[in-house]
Amino acid sequence: MTRVAAVDCGTNSIRLLVADAHPETGELVELDRRMTIVRLGQGVDRTGRLAPEALERTFAACREYAGIIKEHGAERLRFVATSASRDAENRDEFVRGVLEILGVEPEVISGDQEAEFSFTGATKELTGREDLRRPYLVVDIGGGSTEFVVGGDRVSAARSVDVGCVRMTERHLVRDGAVTDPPAAEQIAAMRADIEAALDLAERTVPLREAHTLVGLAGSVTTVSAIAQELPEYDSAAIHHSRISHDRVREISEWLLQSTHAERAAVPSMHPGRVDVIAAGALILLAIMERTGAEEVVVSEHDILDGIAWSLA
Repeated sequence: MTRVAAVDCGTNSIRLLVADAHPETGELVELDRRMTIVRLGQGVDRTGRLAPEALERTFAACREYAGIIKEHGAERLRFVATSASRDAENRDEFVRGVLEILGVEPEVISGDQEAEFSFTGATKELTGREDLRRPYLVVDIGGGSTEFVVGGDRVSAARSVDVGCVRMTERHLVRDGAVTDPPAAEQIAAMRADIEAALDLAERTVPLREAHTLVGLAGSVTTVSAIAQELPEYDSAAIHHSRISHDRVREISEWLLQSTHAERAAVPSMHPGRVDVIAAGALILLAIMERTGAEEVVVSEHDILDGIAWSLA
C-alpha cells in the first residue's frame, strides 16, 4: 500500500485526491477528494497569458492543499497541469509558484498523456462489468480542451483537441466582457461549428464511432447528470456510473442554452463556478453523442485525478 497525493490543475478547476493505492487488488481507497474553481485559464485564449488574479486564486488553493497533504502524510505527490498552463506564455511564473508552495514542479503534460491518465482513472474499476461492452470511448471535457481515448484493456488511440467549456464560452458566448444571457442563435451556431471542426480533427486519430460504450468525465458531464436526475444537491455517489440518454442530454443542452444566469444558478446541484460555462460543456457532450451515435453516456466521477494517483503506485 502506498499513500499518494494527486493534484490536477486544469483550465477551470484545481483538484486534489489523497488515497491509499493497493496495486495488487486494484483498489484506490479515497481519504480526501476536493475541488476548487480557480479559473486559471481566464482570458488565456485571448491574451496568451495567465492573468495575475487567476494565478493568485490557484496559489491560494495550493496552499490549502499543501496543509491537507501534510496532514494525511502522503508519501508521494504528483502535480499535473493541463491545457491553460500548456498554452500560456508566462507559464514559468506558474511553475515557480507551485514549486514554492508544494515542493514539486508541476508537470505540464501533453494532451496524449492527459488522455492516458483519464482512461486509466475512468476504466480501471469497469473491468469485468458485463453490461458495459468494450472498447470504451472515454471523453474528458475540460475547461480548455477535450480528450478522446479509445481502448479496452489499454489505450489504442487518443487525441486532445482545443475545445472546452471555458474556451468555447469565452470565444463565442461573451460580449462586452459578459456572458450573453441567453446567447443568440448565431453565437450557438458558431460554437457548434467550432466543436464539429474539433471532432473532425479528433476523428483523424481516434475511431470515435467504433466504441461500444461512451464514458464521460469531468464537471460538465457530472453536472449534466445531476440536472438529469434532478438531485437536490450535488451527490457524487448518485452521479458516479449513472447513465444519461441522448434525448435527455439534448433536452438539458437546449434548456441551458436558452436559460439566464439566474435560472442556471438556481439549479440546486450547480457549482457557482460552472454557471456561466455549463451550457458550452453540455453542447460539447451533445455533439459527441450525435457524432458517435451513442444512445447513452456512462458518467464517471473517477478520471484523470485517479489516473495520476495510480501512476504514483
